[in-house]
Amino acid sequence: MKQPALFISHGAPDIAVRPSPVRDYLVQFGKDHPRPDAIIIASAHYETLRPEVGGAAHPETIYDFGGFAPELYEMKYRAPGAPELAAEVASAFREAGLEARVNPAAGFDHGIWTPLILAFPQADIPVVPVSVQPDEDAAHHYRLGRALAPFRDRNILVVGSGHITHNLRAMFQAIRGGAVDRATETAIDGFIGWINGKLAEGDVASLLKWMEEAPHALANHPTPEHFMPFFVALGAGDVKGSGAVTAELAHSSKMFGAFNSDFWLFREAA
Repeated sequence: MKQPALFISHGAPDIAVRPSPVRDYLVQFGKDHPRPDAIIIASAHYETLRPEVGGAAHPETIYDFGGFAPELYEMKYRAPGAPELAAEVASAFREAGLEARVNPAAGFDHGIWTPLILAFPQADIPVVPVSVQPDEDAAHHYRLGRALAPFRDRNILVVGSGHITHNLRAMFQAIRGGAVDRATETAIDGFIGWINGKLAEGDVASLLKWMEEAPHALANHPTPEHFMPFFVALGAGDVKGSGAVTAELAHSSKMFGAFNSDFWLFREAA
């Protein structure tokens, strides 16, 4: 079976325990979506200078956050790793001209385990983490995704786990003030509208120049790491290498009015 590529907005760590539309979507996705044989997931919280692939046989659950409910720190996601698949992924990156190595100690950060514990709570699907490189651009991460695209033919789900918008300062202001300010709302809606429009047009070239062309780019992503998994997923959706990708908005909601939580499924166009 051929899997799609999936981009998820993974939310705060407490998504694993706190009711929300995103939580509901992930739970339902796991019930409805055809079961993959493995998952390759690029997380915004796995940052490296050069591409890395997690090759641990039994990855640890990482609590890379503070100040959340004590029960979160007791949760474990015990899905197995897949060292042989990790080696294949690293080889695929190198064949694409991307310097890469396997990290035998990489665990599951919260961009990996909090969404997966909702979608696949049995933790019986092997998971291979992939890092992002915040110092590199969208085109670099699209190339990472393109190298991962053939794995979809093997019933492997390729996931980019980040956030479609990620301005923490705006979110904390909204939480403290009880509502999002008009300028933030305008910035989010303008940015999201631009992305949706470019995906509808199939304009990958413009999307790769998002920093220069998208309205309110820096207002939504003061730092780029949470947007880079979007480009990994977008590239992985293009098995044929034609640049023609069908994009399906699978879920969209807002957290505190200040974070868009969009999920996209990418497949090659018919």
